[in-house]
Amino acid sequence: MAVDLSGKRLQLLKEAVPNLSRVALLVDATTSSNDLMIKANQAAANALQITLWPVEATAPDQIDPVFSKIAEDHADAVMRVTGPMLFNERARVGAAVMAHGLPGMCVIAEEVPYGYLMSYGQDFPDFFRRAVAYADKILKGAKPADLPVEQPTKFKLVLNLRTASVLGIGFPQSLILSADEMIGA
Repeated sequence: MAVDLSGKRLQLLKEAVPNLSRVALLVDATTSSNDLMIKANQAAANALQITLWPVEATAPDQIDPVFSKIAEDHADAVMRVTGPMLFNERARVGAAVMAHGLPGMCVIAEEVPYGYLMSYGQDFPDFFRRAVAYADKILKGAKPADLPVEQPTKFKLVLNLRTASVLGIGFPQSLILSADEMIGA
């Protein structure tokens, strides 16, 4: 789903930051799906007339230098895509986003309180609750191979009002009305 939602994320980010023209795509180099993510985000950026370039981080100690490079390259914003290392280092990444004054978009709502401007992606707590029902069926004798594969059906837009205030960004009414959650009020 992260690949499929690339265009929607960029569109939402552009709505929040109307003069958006240059976006750094922060990529966890330890993730195997990076090529798909980069291609999908590049296609979405082209459609929105946004310059987008991937920036890789392979270890936690690279996060600060990577953000210094992103700032030197005059990015208007940062989009962080999937990857376990960057998720695990969400506090460090969020601090770097704020230290460089960059609006940040991420995939997972639980990262937003660390300094990202916003997120759009599947509602993980909802997805985990649905996984419990799957486990229940298996424990009651259903064969896992006979159960259908489910895709997330609930997506969540989270806005960080505190970050927006620090960055001098006023969310448009359309985003506020669409938000599932607003934090930092």
